[in-house]
Parts: sequence; structure tokens; C-alpha cells
Amino acid sequence: MSTALVTGASSGIGAATARALAADGWSVICAARRRDRIEALALEIGGRAVVCDVTSPESVASLVEEVGPKLDLLVNNAGGAVGQEPVEEADFDAWQMMYQTNVLGTTRVTKALLPALEAANGTIVFITSTAAEGPYEGGAGYNAAKAGERMVAGALRLELFDRDVRICEVSPGMVHTDEFSLTRFHGDQAKADKVYEGVAEPLVAEDIAECIRWIAGLPHHVNIDRMIVRPRAQASQFKVFRQAQ
Repeated sequence: MSTALVTGASSGIGAATARALAADGWSVICAARRRDRIEALALEIGGRAVVCDVTSPESVASLVEEVGPKLDLLVNNAGGAVGQEPVEEADFDAWQMMYQTNVLGTTRVTKALLPALEAANGTIVFITSTAAEGPYEGGAGYNAAKAGERMVAGALRLELFDRDVRICEVSPGMVHTDEFSLTRFHGDQAKADKVYEGVAEPLVAEDIAECIRWIAGLPHHVNIDRMIVRPRAQASQFKVFRQAQ
């Protein structure tokens, strides 16, 4: 049985991806900081839970020990956005948190697990964001973090061109999950709800999980360099159809 590791598996896209892969017959390692969440998920899907904070070198080293010598699929999902202030009001603690998780944390996990992925001729899927496609007001910190993560994926693909490891990227647009916008706006439910106001059918976590599941199941010679996924109502970062309330 092939083994997949999903980081940030405690909720949202990560949890949905773990479920989708398990349904396809993968043995799934669910990694995240919240033990109760990932243990419940692992029990549900017949997987394995590993508590891991991607910003901690010691935690990632423990994750590598838990994974073992071979890993067929790594889904780099841990990350997220914090705040939406303009540059002149930038909260650098939030910027540092976003960079630590989305860029350094993702790279730390990837670097540590490359030997196991190479041993299995594996696949890495980076979950970036359409925030990496271009800037928007209030998004500079998250734009920079996700663009940085994208550059890591692109450079790695070039560096490993002669090795049998696929490097893929999924770039989601507007995805309505329970926690993404709520975390971004520091628990302000009204602000979080406003992001999706009037949008009849934003994407949900399961939509992105389906894309990851599809990529993971393709023949190994097929590499999806980048898949941009938006709801039909979101023509771009700046153009979203919202129905009158």
C-alpha cells in the first residue's frame, strides 16, 4: 500500500485530502499541531496521526522518524493567512508567522523528507494560493508568503529534473472552509463571513482534495506543474460575481 503524508490535516483542505486519499486506498499519515483533531481523523479513515509543528526543526525531525525510509506522496498543505492590513499598517508578527509556516515550514518538511520521497519515486504536491498569482490590497504579507512557496516548488522541480520525483502545485482561489478566513481575521466571524457574502457556490475543501487525489493517481510520468482552481463565480482575484442580498 502506498503511503501519503498530509500536513495541516486537522481541518479544511488537509482533512478533506486525507479522507479523499484514504478512500482511494492510500495509507495516510495525518500531521498537524492539534492532536485531538488528527487522532479523530486518523481513526475515521484508518490512518495514522503524527503531531507536528512545521515551524519546529525538532518536531519535523520526529515526523521524519515516524514516516520511515519511504514516502510515496507528500501534500504540503500546512500554512495560511493572518491579517489583511495595508502595507503602511503591516503587522510584522503576522508576516513572520505566514513566512514561517508557508515558506520555511513547507521547505523544512520537504527537505527533511526528500530522501524518503526519492526512495519511493514519490510525488510532492504544494498547496499554494491564487494569492501567488498577483497582489491585492491588504494581501501583501500573504501574497509574499505564497509567492515564496511557489518559488520553492519551481526551483525544486528544476533541481530534481534528473530524479524520479514529481513536483506539483495546486493553487486554490476562493475556498469556503470553517477556519481559513476566521483565522485570517483573528476570530472575527462577521469579517470571515463577508469574504463569501453573495457568492452562491464558492469552492469547498473537498473540491481541492479532489484535484490532489487526481494528481496523485496520474501515471508517474505525468507532472502537473501548476493547477489554478477557482469557483466559476471568481473570474480573478478582483472580479467575483456576488448575488444581491
